[in-house]
Amino acid sequence: MKGEMILEIRHLSKAFGTNLVLKDIDFSVKTGDVTCIIGASGSGKSTLLRCLNLLETPTTGEILYHGDNIVGTKVNAPKYRSRVGMVFQSFNLFNNMNVLENCMVGQTRVLKKSKEEARKNALYYLEKVGMAPYINAKPRQLSGGQKQRVAIARALAMEPELLLFDEPTSALDPQMVGEVLEVMRKLADEGLTMIIVTHEMAFARDVSSHVVFMAGGVIAEEGAPADIFGNPQNHLTKEFLGRFMKG
Repeated sequence: MKGEMILEIRHLSKAFGTNLVLKDIDFSVKTGDVTCIIGASGSGKSTLLRCLNLLETPTTGEILYHGDNIVGTKVNAPKYRSRVGMVFQSFNLFNNMNVLENCMVGQTRVLKKSKEEARKNALYYLEKVGMAPYINAKPRQLSGGQKQRVAIARALAMEPELLLFDEPTSALDPQMVGEVLEVMRKLADEGLTMIIVTHEMAFARDVSSHVVFMAGGVIAEEGAPADIFGNPQNHLTKEFLGRFMKG
């Protein structure tokens, strides 16, 4: 149901030894939201995403998934990740499997779907991202853009409630960036709930419903894209966006 609360992040902090990478992070995600997280490298964006996917354990704070705190409990991480999926910048495809198998394995092992059902579902999402002609290819035979589209199809095949993207275009050659962003634009248009860490400012401005600007491990400013890009209030936001707009 549109507008239903999925995730609430409360007072989230993450330290690696004495290095405090995230400090008192608060924000929420509702069904249908497209939240873009922007900021300079080293501002904590990817660490935040890894905490939301339980790849990192927050030092303090809560992550409420439909009201239940999933931090520090015996949560079933694979089951949770099937509902809150993730697309990585480095694709993370299984090199020993072809494209179709990559998109089936999570369905059969985690969701316990039959091979027939998993195959049908995988083909549907591979078609959606324009990769159906490549079902028998191994990852080494694909371009970076093609690999990332397969990674998106694999995540979609789990039919998650929320999909996290960690700089999905940063490892791609410039000519391949557009094909991946186009897939993501379509998903946003179809109402998929997404949190996207990105350096693609035009994409964040045009596609997001909510923008979070991070600096030094904190949320320095957040709001509607028209406000953040058109009239930023924090001097750090102004400086950051000024560099991009000049570029």
